[in-house]
Amino acid sequence: MKKPDIVIIGAGINGLVAANYLQRAGCNVTMIDRAERVGGACVSATATVDGQTQPYALGASVLGLMQDFVFDETGLSSRLQTFVPEHPKFIFFPGDKEPTWIFRDPVELDRELARKWGEKGDVEAFREDEAKVVSFLQEGYVNATPPSLDEAKEVLGDTLTKLWISGSARTLMDHYLTSERSKMYMAMTVTESGPVPLSDPYSAFTLPLMDSGSIFGGYYGFVKGGIWQITEELGRLNAELGVKAHLSSKVVAVDAANGSVSYKQGGTERKLKFDYVVMGTDPLTAIRLVGSPEQIAKTEGQRFLGSSGKLNLMFRKPVRWKYGSDAADSDAAFRFLFSVSSVDEYEDATLKVLDAGVDYVPGYMQIYCEGAAMRQLKHDEPFDRLAVFFKNLSLGEKGADLANVESMVREKLLEHIQNPEDCAWTRLLTPRDLQQLFYFPGGNLDHTMLTGGQTFFDRTYADDPATDFYRMGGLNNVFLCGSGTYPCGSVAGTPGYMCSQQLLRQAELMPQT
Repeated sequence: MKKPDIVIIGAGINGLVAANYLQRAGCNVTMIDRAERVGGACVSATATVDGQTQPYALGASVLGLMQDFVFDETGLSSRLQTFVPEHPKFIFFPGDKEPTWIFRDPVELDRELARKWGEKGDVEAFREDEAKVVSFLQEGYVNATPPSLDEAKEVLGDTLTKLWISGSARTLMDHYLTSERSKMYMAMTVTESGPVPLSDPYSAFTLPLMDSGSIFGGYYGFVKGGIWQITEELGRLNAELGVKAHLSSKVVAVDAANGSVSYKQGGTERKLKFDYVVMGTDPLTAIRLVGSPEQIAKTEGQRFLGSSGKLNLMFRKPVRWKYGSDAADSDAAFRFLFSVSSVDEYEDATLKVLDAGVDYVPGYMQIYCEGAAMRQLKHDEPFDRLAVFFKNLSLGEKGADLANVESMVREKLLEHIQNPEDCAWTRLLTPRDLQQLFYFPGGNLDHTMLTGGQTFFDRTYADDPATDFYRMGGLNNVFLCGSGTYPCGSVAGTPGYMCSQQLLRQAELMPQT
């Protein structure tokens, strides 16, 4: 039997994962990417400070949504070291003199939220029910089974399905919690992909979705050297398997009928034949290459807007926080700084960036202590580095043109640091930067917003999702596995894995492990 020739367009995490599984299953895989290196948005940049150069995460910063079996089966687990802080997260709201601790243990968390935030709801039940939904999602990932509401109801029951999948985040929060602060913290992930109202149908689903990575048991952690080691190492593993890569190459056309891809490399147009082509790209790029005018118009009408910013910082000496504990990993714990005090204020800030002329509305900051994590991994670097993921930015300006926003975010952060004078370098990235650097539609990290009609079983571009979830339209030889498909974006590779399994089933090939 002839080995299928497969062309994968896009060498981000999903394209790389799909290539790994397909090549190991006996296919001949070739990748094409317009960038000069693999990685998509999981790549590094370098900063030179005081004559010393250090890399930092240009796009993604932390690892959490990857599945443990993908980490193992691709070969990554034997090549990379990871670290996940076990220390409780630190949360500050306006006016707080000391942080609230977000414990992993639901009983301890229940006590802490009752003491600090006056929470009178059932935090333990919230966590227990979320775990049931996460388990359901993870089972679907392992089996590469596309989601459906009927299956969710069969496994979870009507009540949990309505609360956690098809319902709104507001309804979900009101069901379990009483405190405004508890509701804001728990619902925070709803707005990570963009300005999504908390009352939108399916907005509740973002909560279990963002906790469904199994590599760290639903938590987020770090990779020794930097998260970009994930894609760089996967690129090397794939090359060792025989995957071919054409980088600095721009796809010109995809002829699905005749099975060929035309691309330009170094000014020369070249052509590759394929049995199957896999789009590891954003949905707009894919649909414009192979879609009908009607499909293109429908996709262009989706909600793509992102509103997340990122501030990278480097310090000459290790950051000394004004709050913490004596635990060894205290300095590496995640930290959150809120600028609003109620759910309504939170949602107003989230949606305000849709207004004309608004560049930035303070919402919250999530601090990744990358330098402290590297010290835990015994990885020496010349500077201590932080990455601050924050909301809410419009798609209007590049970071280099928003010195006032950079200053506001920086000063808010430095209020919590004992040695702010050691901050030696910063760089602000806005949705506009992400759009131009990584070709994100609307500057959105997840390519499309996680909202009603664009998540769970709707996060597909197939004509018949029930049987061919990752197929493009009705084309038998074209598949899509970019982060615009289920389950979501981030450095997960789950769509790439699930898409590869669907393709292998269609090609009647069994993957080799």
